[in-house]
Amino acid sequence: MHKKIAIIGSGFSGLSAAAYSSKAGNEVHVFEKHSQAGGRARQFKTENGYTFDMGPSWYWMPDIIESFFADFETTTANFFELKSLDPQFEMVFSDEKISVPKPFDDLKILFEKIEKGSGQKLEKFMKSARYKYEVGMQDFVNKPCDSWTEFMSPKIARSALKLDLLTNFRSYVSKYFSNPKLKALMEFPVIFLGASPKEIPALYSLMNYGGYVLGTHYPMGGFYQLVLAMKKVAEAQGVIFHFDSAVEKIDAENGKVSSLEINGQIEHFDAVIASSDYHYTESLLPEQYRNYDEEYWKSRTFAPSCLIYYLGFSQRIPNLQHHTLFFEYDFDEHISSIYEKKKWPEKPLFYACCPSKTDPNVAPKGHENIFLLMPIATGLKEEETYREKYFHEMIQRLEKHTGTSNLLSKIDYKRSYCAQDFYKDYNAYQGNAYGLANTLKQTAVLKPKIKNKKLKNLFYTGQLTVPGPGVPPSIISGRIVAKEVNKLKNVRYEKTV
Repeated sequence: MHKKIAIIGSGFSGLSAAAYSSKAGNEVHVFEKHSQAGGRARQFKTENGYTFDMGPSWYWMPDIIESFFADFETTTANFFELKSLDPQFEMVFSDEKISVPKPFDDLKILFEKIEKGSGQKLEKFMKSARYKYEVGMQDFVNKPCDSWTEFMSPKIARSALKLDLLTNFRSYVSKYFSNPKLKALMEFPVIFLGASPKEIPALYSLMNYGGYVLGTHYPMGGFYQLVLAMKKVAEAQGVIFHFDSAVEKIDAENGKVSSLEINGQIEHFDAVIASSDYHYTESLLPEQYRNYDEEYWKSRTFAPSCLIYYLGFSQRIPNLQHHTLFFEYDFDEHISSIYEKKKWPEKPLFYACCPSKTDPNVAPKGHENIFLLMPIATGLKEEETYREKYFHEMIQRLEKHTGTSNLLSKIDYKRSYCAQDFYKDYNAYQGNAYGLANTLKQTAVLKPKIKNKKLKNLFYTGQLTVPGPGVPPSIISGRIVAKEVNKLKNVRYEKTV
């Protein structure tokens, strides 16, 4: 039986869920509070000619993204040009900088120069990481995670030891490398998973394979091109988008969601998929219908929030790559400030993205487009003076790295974005930027459920449920939930007299 389905939010999981749900023959409506699709991956343009991606900037795991388009008999190439970056990124330490080359053979040579014997160890590491990637991204992450029995297939059982689920990522990396810079290079990708390397399962070495071996890419026109492409795919299936449409309440009766209140108007649906913040979605329900209470959310480990600056410079800046990681200070000290001390970092690490090095259309001719991102703890007290303090420190380190001076005087566009903005724009719990951390205690079945336990036709998707944070996992999350919704029977809305 075909259904009338509402999707709350148009981030990657919402776009994915919409496309797959509509492909199955359902009538699908997407309600987005903003004036454009994308959620955290929105884009904005300035009056003086800059184009800024607001969220994701690392295009990793291109095969996973490509598989979405393949399911609709198309390819990303029909929507945007994908450029492979070489070098993939640069990591800046206190005494040197390391550029990560695109060819894997060159990466092995680089490792060997830094630590004798590590080139061969890197090959061994990536062979294992490839196995985890193939099993993890094809079998492990594609489960709705209702029960551990889903993982009792012969293939997953045979793979259990090789997946290194019970070893933490830091210990695992230390088995291969002893040089602290190589360790930092290998540990950096799990920052996207939202926890210390000491808390992340070694399974996630698959991130190293998905990034370093499969390569770092950039969609010309900005990461938002992926949003636009997925929206076009969804619309081709018949999905209807409603922008500037905030869902204010979820009504329920007889064990089912009956309607949504949208901009003060009541709309009835057979099923609802919430791609919005999980905690916020539940706040729209009467308390007795929520999966989790406040104590549950307080007990969770969240991925960081972040302080972001979107900057336009009136001149080109030399000696700067598309992606640059500033790791001059101790990695663990910054991580501790996020997860243990819950305070603003004293010696922060940060990331600079300069897409105008690859794409001349994101900045006026002769100008530079840069955004700076510093991970911070969720729930911090925030004041404008904090933003400016860290802004000036990041600019000083950018000047030192690039050999330029007086960058402040060259800024012709500046906008900051921090935890309170994530909360205001996305209803993000405690202002988190990346969802729920992928710790061992928050993996698979231990994540918040995709199904509401009391309302048979309410589902959740996105970075706070399975499979976890990141663009490819969010796309997968949408596909998983669409399949579950399609199994529903006897949920047709009928008006009671």
